[in-house]
Amino acid sequence: MKFLVSDIILIFLQACEQKHQPIKMTLMENTEAKNNPYYSRTDTAKLNISNEEWKKILAPDLYAIAREAATERAFTGKYNEFDEIGEYYCAVCGNHLFRSTSKFSSSCGWPSFFEADKEGVYYKRDQSYGMDRVEVLCKRCDSHLGHVFDDGPKPTGLRYCMNSISLEFAPDTQK
Repeated sequence: MKFLVSDIILIFLQACEQKHQPIKMTLMENTEAKNNPYYSRTDTAKLNISNEEWKKILAPDLYAIAREAATERAFTGKYNEFDEIGEYYCAVCGNHLFRSTSKFSSSCGWPSFFEADKEGVYYKRDQSYGMDRVEVLCKRCDSHLGHVFDDGPKPTGLRYCMNSISLEFAPDTQK
């Protein structure tokens, strides 16, 4: 089969994308947490909230990514080129997901990490678009975060390719 360079680039850019149109991220704080009765950085109890309820609480762009597995456009997320020291939490429920020391520059267009909090995420096979990928979801609220690939750096060899909008960052200076 003959591939053109443009075909190969398109395949590469779609590696983290979903079935929805890409969503452009804007720089903003997580205002949903203020209006979300399920948001907590300390409660780890599993949530069983309907998408109808989440739709009432979450901003439309966060809902599309977290609950419908959409994706933000490459290179537009607020955490793509971000290097402060601190913790990353689920923007939907506040569950701990990543430590900033596991973040690295992958140049894929989305924030990337080589290690996740084992108590914060779980995985599901994703065979959409003729690709065989591993979806990463929040263990507390089942929200879509992104995908994990086996082309990351040592020590894990993994690349957690995450949507910025699904993440909330808290710097160590707030402790």
